[in-house]
Amino acid sequence: MTATAPTSATGAATAEWVRPRPGREGMQADIGIAVLLAIASPLMGLLYLRTGLYEDVAEAWVWVVGIAFVALPLALRRRFPVPVAILVAIGFFICVQFTVPDGLIVQICLVLALYTVGAWEQNRRLALWTRFGIAAGIVLWVVLNLIVTSADENFLPGLPRTGIFSAFATFAAIQIITNLIYLGAAFVFGERSWRAAQSQAQLEAQGRELELERQTSAAQAVALDRIEIARELHDVVAHHVSVMGIQAAAARRSLDPDPDRARAALEVVEKSAHSAVEELRRLVRTLRTPETEGASTVGIAQLSALVAESQSAGVPVTLIVTGDPLPVPLLVDVALYRVVQEALTNVRKHAGRGATAEVRLRFETGAVEVEVSDDGVRQTLEHHDASGSRLGLRGMRERVGAVGGDLSAGRRERGGFMVRARVPLARYEGVAA
Repeated sequence: MTATAPTSATGAATAEWVRPRPGREGMQADIGIAVLLAIASPLMGLLYLRTGLYEDVAEAWVWVVGIAFVALPLALRRRFPVPVAILVAIGFFICVQFTVPDGLIVQICLVLALYTVGAWEQNRRLALWTRFGIAAGIVLWVVLNLIVTSADENFLPGLPRTGIFSAFATFAAIQIITNLIYLGAAFVFGERSWRAAQSQAQLEAQGRELELERQTSAAQAVALDRIEIARELHDVVAHHVSVMGIQAAAARRSLDPDPDRARAALEVVEKSAHSAVEELRRLVRTLRTPETEGASTVGIAQLSALVAESQSAGVPVTLIVTGDPLPVPLLVDVALYRVVQEALTNVRKHAGRGATAEVRLRFETGAVEVEVSDDGVRQTLEHHDASGSRLGLRGMRERVGAVGGDLSAGRRERGGFMVRARVPLARYEGVAA
């Protein structure tokens, strides 16, 4: 006659996961189910009346109230699971206690309501106690009714009541077992639905993360190739400029004594200048318009999008930019972005529920720095090491070190955790044109 729904596989451990509420189509489906059950219940009651099994039935207004309570709230079952389950339980009590002759549809409504609490209620503790309370109340009510009616000879007069294994005792056991089956089924299937939805969401999130990592890895490989090309072109340009300097000096010295030789030297200067300009233009196009080759890479310009992504996952994050923006070499750009990305991932994993984070991007004279801090109460450096994030910190240090910077990470005195990466830009002067 009733059912209990699940506690979350996530509970406190994955409390940050929020099952999205149904959209317009889902709401329309719930409304349709509620209306269908509201129509089916009185029709089923009329069929039961036709069998002659019921003698004293409730008045018409009791039918209306009971069926309205038991069926119509289901239109909002996935948006307000707990209040709907309570209303349906009240309607179920009215229908059964005052003999609305429908023994099937009202049970379906109650089981559906309890299932929905387990499958959709975000507060898992509330979901557990709501299902347990309703289920315990119904079982207790059934047992008390059986005890009272066992002394009523007019109730099922054909069933003997003497003996431990009398026919009436067997009937009572069947009623209790049936209710427990209904309750257990609603609990199990609701819990499984919650866990399946959570697992699906995690798989989808992992898939998106893997796809993003694949794309950014490919983009970073392209970026590395561009930097290598830029270095080679820089060497070639330097070569042309040095040739131009030598030939210009030779032309100056030969201008009076040997005009033909000076003319030849100036022709070499002209050709070298032309070659240098062409290669510089190609270098600028390669570095400034990477989309012409169909590739792109992430960088600190995308930090706002990264912050917005963390906020959508349930972690409040603030982005603060200080100083005058500087042109940042491509490898440094990617490295700093990755540091912030990894640090925000660690905040979501280890900072604890309700933690907030702050991302600071500082442009200094000849350097750029990013800092990610949080106020998590459970995050400690030891916790990072124990949970495996030590590899993440090591990866950040290696990434920042590869571009000539340094990284520090540790607990803050006022609580929480902080990661700071700083990269001097002096070594890149004249390289990232």
